[in-house]
Amino acid sequence: MLFRFLFSLIAVVSLSNFAFAAKAESPNIVVIFCDDLGYGDLSCFGHPTIRTPNLDQMAAEGVRLTQFYSASPVCTPSRAALMTGRLPIRSGMCSDKRRVLFPNSGGGIPASEVTLAEGLKKQGYATACVGKWHLGHLPQFLPTSNGFDSYFGIPYSNDMDRVNDAPRGRESFWDPKVEYWNVPLMRDLEILERPADQTTITRRYAEEAVSFIKKNKDEKFFLYLPHSLPHVPLFRSKEFEGKSLRGLYGDVIEEIDWSVGEVLQTLRDLKLDDNTIVWFTSDNGPWLTFNDHGGTAGLLREGKGTTWDGGMREPSICWWPGTIPAGQVSAELGTTMDIYSTSLALAGAKLEKERIVDGYDLTESLKDKAKSPREIVYYYRGTQLMALRKGPWKAHFATQESYTGNNKRIEHDPPVLYNLEVDPSEKWDVAEQHPEVIAEIKAAADAHKETVVVVPSQLEIPLPK
Repeated sequence: MLFRFLFSLIAVVSLSNFAFAAKAESPNIVVIFCDDLGYGDLSCFGHPTIRTPNLDQMAAEGVRLTQFYSASPVCTPSRAALMTGRLPIRSGMCSDKRRVLFPNSGGGIPASEVTLAEGLKKQGYATACVGKWHLGHLPQFLPTSNGFDSYFGIPYSNDMDRVNDAPRGRESFWDPKVEYWNVPLMRDLEILERPADQTTITRRYAEEAVSFIKKNKDEKFFLYLPHSLPHVPLFRSKEFEGKSLRGLYGDVIEEIDWSVGEVLQTLRDLKLDDNTIVWFTSDNGPWLTFNDHGGTAGLLREGKGTTWDGGMREPSICWWPGTIPAGQVSAELGTTMDIYSTSLALAGAKLEKERIVDGYDLTESLKDKAKSPREIVYYYRGTQLMALRKGPWKAHFATQESYTGNNKRIEHDPPVLYNLEVDPSEKWDVAEQHPEVIAEIKAAADAHKETVVVVPSQLEIPLPK
C-alpha cells in the first residue's frame, strides 16, 4: 500500500511538473496590425456606431491598453519599428523628404537589422507574414528575405500604383474601384494577382492566417497579420456591404473585426488559446483629411502624420487566456517596439548587447498589473524629435497641425507642455506652471540624442534603372 501511495504521489507530482513546464513553454505569437486605424474606431474604445464584438470580447478576456503608442505617425517607419524594436531613425527607415516607401523606391529594411521574425525563427518558430508589408518591395526587402517562411499580401499601400486613366485627385477614393490601383497581391516572391481584388482582401487574409495556424498547430509559430485597411481606398466584401451604421468606413472595420474573430476562434478550437499571445494595434492614427473615409482619434488631438497623440496613440489589446488576467484596463505606457522585446523575451531569445533596442519587455506588467518598465515615449516625425513624453508629461519641441504639404511646422522654445493623464486632448499648455518638468524633459531629450547616429535614409534611394 505504501509503495502504491508513493508511486501515485510521484505520478501526480510528475504530471503537475509536466503541466507547469507545458505552460512555461514559449507561447505562439500573433500580431494583428491595422493601417490608419483611429484610437476611437472600436466600440471597446468608445465608438458609438461601429460594432466590434470580437475585439470587444478580446478586450474582455485580456487587457485593453489605453496608453500604447506607435513609433511613427506614418506607415513605413512605424512598421520598421515594430519589426526591429528600434526607433526608425536608427535604421534609416525614415526621412524628412519622403514619409514612406513608394513603388519607385529602391530602398527597404536593411539586412543588418534583426527582425522579429528572424529572432523568433532562431528560437524554432514557424513564421508567416499575411498582409501589407511596406518595408521594401524588391526581393531582398520582402518578408521571405527577412525571417518569414512565407508571405501572402501586398508589398506597399493599397493606394499606390494608381493607373493613368483612373479619376484624378480624390475622386477615385469617393467611389473606389479595384482597377484604379495596380497593386500586386503576392505569395512569397511571385505576383498572384494584379491588380489585387481588394474587395475580398480582408477575407483572404483571414483565410490565409487560419490556414497557417492549422498547419503549424503542433509547433511554435509567429503570425504577423498587417491589414491593408482601413487605409484608403476603402473596400469590403459583399457580406459586409451596408452592414455598419457608420457607412463604408464602418463596414471595413467590422470586417476586420470579423477576421480577428476567425483567428481567435481557430486558436480556441485547436486548444492553442492558453499558449498564444495575441496583440492587436495599428501603425498610426486616422487619416483625418479623408473625412468620412477616415477614422476618428476619439478624444485625442489630430491624427495621421502628426505627433499629437491622435497620430501615434493606438487602440490596443493584448490577449493570452490563463496568463493575462481577463478584463483589465491598463493605463501603463507601452509602444509597438515593446512587442518586439516582449516577444523575444517570451521565446527565450537574447538581444545583441551591441545593438540599441528601444523596446521593453512588458511581460510582468501584462500578467501581474505591475508598473511598465517604459517611462519615456519619443515622438519622431521623419528624423526630427518633435516631442517627448515622460510619465504623464508630454513636451512638444515642434508641432505640425495636420498631414498636409501646406501645413507648416512650428518650433516651440520653450516647449509647450501637457499633462496627458489630465488632458489627453492636449488643450491646456501648462509649461509656465512646471518649469522643472520642462527642464527634466529637455535633459531626457538631450541624453537620448546622444545615442542616435543618423544613418542614410532608405526611403530616398531611387529604384535601380
